[in-house]
Amino acid sequence: MNGTPATPVSPSPSPPVAGLLLAAGGGRRLGGRPKALLTYRGRPLVEHAARVLRAGGCGPVHVVLGAAADEVRERAALPGCVLVDNPRWPEGMGGSLRAGLDSLAGTGAGAALVLLVDQPGIGAAAVARVVAAYRGPYSLVSAAYGGRRGHPVLFGAGHWAGIAAAAAGDRGARDYLGAREAEITAVECGDVAEAFDIDTAEDLWRLEPPSPPPPASPTTSP
Repeated sequence: MNGTPATPVSPSPSPPVAGLLLAAGGGRRLGGRPKALLTYRGRPLVEHAARVLRAGGCGPVHVVLGAAADEVRERAALPGCVLVDNPRWPEGMGGSLRAGLDSLAGTGAGAALVLLVDQPGIGAAAVARVVAAYRGPYSLVSAAYGGRRGHPVLFGAGHWAGIAAAAAGDRGARDYLGAREAEITAVECGDVAEAFDIDTAEDLWRLEPPSPPPPASPTTSP
């Protein structure tokens, strides 16, 4: 008897990896200039960071705002992003991380990839590498630079509640990750990104475009 050919079953698609951009900082060491509004390539820095997350394969993208949140909304073009307010932003990064993870509840995201707004040297290539290492709800993945862990960091959804409970002050998820070193997958990104921060006025030069080379001196015939 001829049987009916089995219909191939496609594997279920993986849940999306959400991008979580922490952009609430007030720039205390920058004289009170909110980092989200620093100018980079002619536009607010927060726009660049949100584009990096999308280009690296993240979606949806949630942006946590704090200092000058209303001005960021007015000046920055963030189409398609979910803007999350953290009124307790002066207490440090931990509050922003909690607010961002809370905002992702119910989105169906399988993981959150966290990027800091003040690291413009990290581009879509690094984000994509970290996203590609996602394996499931208990994934913990970190970019690494010369073997030293940094951002972006990916948290599987199974870790969100624990990270939110442990996040405090400016330590963010540091303590939670420190207790789970053996579970973290480190992805080397030093060849495609630079993990510098814009923290003080001495760092602002990194936001400026490189100077063009000087014109060549005219040559004279003997």
